[in-house]
Amino acid sequence: MPAPPHADPGWGVFETMLVVAGRVVELDAHIARLSASVATLYGSALPREARTRAAERAESIECGKVRLTFVPSDSAASGAPPGPDLRVDAEEVEPATVFPGSERSIGLRSTTVTGGLGEHKWADRRLLERSAASLPPGELPLLLDAGGSVLEASRASVFAIAGGRVLTPPTDGRILPSIARAQAIEAAIAAGIEVHEEPLTLAGLGAAEVFLTGSVRGLEPVKAIDGRALAPPGEVSARIAAGLRSRWLPERAAELVAAGAAGRRDDPPGR
Repeated sequence: MPAPPHADPGWGVFETMLVVAGRVVELDAHIARLSASVATLYGSALPREARTRAAERAESIECGKVRLTFVPSDSAASGAPPGPDLRVDAEEVEPATVFPGSERSIGLRSTTVTGGLGEHKWADRRLLERSAASLPPGELPLLLDAGGSVLEASRASVFAIAGGRVLTPPTDGRILPSIARAQAIEAAIAAGIEVHEEPLTLAGLGAAEVFLTGSVRGLEPVKAIDGRALAPPGEVSARIAAGLRSRWLPERAAELVAAGAAGRRDDPPGR
């Protein structure tokens, strides 16, 4: 089993999935990715009940997320029961945080993580938690490799729009092969938007519109990096967001998210 420098494999691996109207969004894709990580890292199979347990846990949730964590059997040495542990956690989320508008744009603050976090979603998030602890509300860590290349945000993939083209770092083993990332690329191509997977730099991001994609928030605008303001959301990212929304949200789910956005607009200032 590979031993990453920034995470303890004994904590396991996990998936976090959006739930809307009692349905887990892209459940099969998340189960497939988690199964692949479990097989590669631990030479084991994801318990067969993983999909059923996640789906059942989501049934009573209108808008929220489900987290499915696989903890390997060798963690029993630390007092856990023998055999792998499959944990299912869930919580509600504010509908307005799903495909958020420009008023909920996020800020990013760069930090170096040599070699990146890799292509598995480690349950040991201590490195990211330390990076985020010193940041003000509304900012996330933006991970850079030692050479300065942009990798990903702490909970999302990074995209830039420059000259009408969409750019994103390649999945070269240093970043998570995100499901939302792959589907955003598909949505862009379906909309006739040119997409390139290539190395990005902070300087390049500073001259572009930037957005994130993740499995709970969908497409999320970025307003600033290291305190420097970026271009506001434009027509290209709106088209990609529309394509991603149409894949993820059936009619009832779309109504829930729209209602959350409307409530957000109706809130009095300062609330």
